[in-house]
Amino acid sequence: MSTIATRLLDNYVGGAWTPAAAATEALDVANPATGEVLARVPLSGRADLDAAVAAARAALPEWRAVSVPERARRLFALREGLSARHEDLARSVTTEMGKTIGDARAEVARMIEMVEAACAIPTTMQGRVLEDVSRGIDAETIRQPVGVCAAIAPFNFPAMVPFWFLPFAIGCGNTFVLKPSEQVPLTQQIAFEVLDAIGLPPGVVNLVNGGREIVEGILEHPGIDAVSFVGSAPVAKLVYEGAARTGKRVQALGGAKNHMVVMPDAVIGRTVDGIVGSAFGAAGQRCMAGSVVVTVGEAHERLMKPLVEATRALHVGDGLTDTTEVGPVVSCAARDRILEWIDRGERDGATVVVDGRAPAGDLAEGGAFVGPTILDGVTPEMAIAREEVFGPVLTIVRAGSLDEATAIVNGSRFGNGTSIFTESGAAVRRYRHEVEAGMVGVNIGVAAPVAFFPFSGWKDSFLGDLHAHGPDAVEFFTKKKTVTSRWLSDGQGHGSYFVER
Repeated sequence: MSTIATRLLDNYVGGAWTPAAAATEALDVANPATGEVLARVPLSGRADLDAAVAAARAALPEWRAVSVPERARRLFALREGLSARHEDLARSVTTEMGKTIGDARAEVARMIEMVEAACAIPTTMQGRVLEDVSRGIDAETIRQPVGVCAAIAPFNFPAMVPFWFLPFAIGCGNTFVLKPSEQVPLTQQIAFEVLDAIGLPPGVVNLVNGGREIVEGILEHPGIDAVSFVGSAPVAKLVYEGAARTGKRVQALGGAKNHMVVMPDAVIGRTVDGIVGSAFGAAGQRCMAGSVVVTVGEAHERLMKPLVEATRALHVGDGLTDTTEVGPVVSCAARDRILEWIDRGERDGATVVVDGRAPAGDLAEGGAFVGPTILDGVTPEMAIAREEVFGPVLTIVRAGSLDEATAIVNGSRFGNGTSIFTESGAAVRRYRHEVEAGMVGVNIGVAAPVAFFPFSGWKDSFLGDLHAHGPDAVEFFTKKKTVTSRWLSDGQGHGSYFVER
C-alpha cells in the first residue's frame, strides 16, 4: 500500500477548522480502488463533541433571529458554492468511496437538489391561522426551530445524505452538528469549505469526525435536541432507542432488502436496464438498491438470458475511469463479507449464474473489488434473500402469480423500496395498494424520491415519525406553537388608542 497523503483532518467548530484535541486514535482513509491512503481521520473524543455542541448552542439565538428570507438567501449562496465545486465533490466521492464518477456526479446533483428544496423555506415553514374560532377569538399555529440538531451519516453517500438534513435544519433556524462516516470524511471537508464561505454566524454548522464514541455522545448529550441517522437496521434501532431515552426528537433510517417484481408483460429491454442499474449501481451499496428480483410466471424465461448477458458485459474497475460501470466496494473488509454471502448462498442451494468473486480486468492488487453477481434458484427462506448484503449481488426468486410475488415482498422485515415492471395499469394499482413498502417504482429500478418528496421507508427500514427531506423535513426540524388571542377593546375606543374618534 502506497501513501499519497497523510494529512490529519480537522473538525469544524465555531466557524473555524479545529484539530481534534481529545482524539487518541486516527484511522487511514483509503481509496478502495487502489488501497492508497488519502488522509487520516481522527476519532474525536467527548470533549470535541462538547465543544461543537457548545458552539451550536451559543449560535442558536443569533441564527434564529435572522429573518427567514435571509436564511433562504444563505442557502441560495450555498447552492451556488456547491455547484462551483461540483466536480471536486464528485471526484472526492469516487476516490474515497469507490462509486463510478458518473454515479458520483449524480449524487452531488442530488445533494444540490436538497439545498434547492430547502431554499423554499419561506413558504414551507409557514404556519396556519383561523379567524374567529370563537366570537372575537383567533387561533394560529407558528413554527419555530427545534434547537441544536445532529446527524450521523453513512459511508455510501458521502455528499448527499448529510444534505438530507443540514440545509433543512439551518433553513428552519436550527444549528447543526454533523458526524460524517469515518470511512469517507473527505467529501464533507469540501462541503464545509463552501459553508465556511457563505457568511454563517460561527457555530451554526459544525463537523466532528469520529466513531462510536461520538455517536454515543450525540445520543446522550443534553445539549442536542434532535438526531438524524442513516445506516444499518441494527444500529438504527440503537440510535432510535438511545435518542428517545434522552428525550430527543429522532429519525433513524435503517437497512433494506428491496424487491423488483417482473411481470410477464414487462418490456424486457428496458426492464433489464432498470434492474442492472438498480442492482449494480454504486456496487450495490445503496439502501435503495434492488437486490431481489421476483419473476412472475413466464417472466423468468424472458428475463434471464438478456439479464445475464447485460450483467456479464459490465466493466469493473476504478470509478475514476470513464469506461468503468461497477467500481469497488468501500473496503477490503466489505469485499470479504460480500464474498462470504455469495459462498453462503451457493451452499444453501442457489445457482451462481454470474460469478463476480474473481472479477476480470486490470484491477489494483489492493483494490476492494467484487464483480456483479446473480444467484438464481433462490427461495424466500434463504438468508441471501432475507438479509441485506450491501454489495453487487442480485438474487432471483420465482413466483407463480402477482399475489404470490406480493406475499414474498411483504414477508420481508424491511420495507424501504420496491419496483414493479409491467404494462398493466391494473397490476400496478393492485401492487401499489397492497405492497408493504414506503417507496414504490413503476418501471423504474431505483424509486428514490426527489428532494421535494419524503424518503418514506417502512418497517425495519425506518424508525421514527417524520422522514428525511420533502415536507417531512420542515415538520421534523420545527416545533409548533399555537397562539389563541382575543383583544379586549369594545370597538368604541374603550381599552384602545387605535380606533377612530
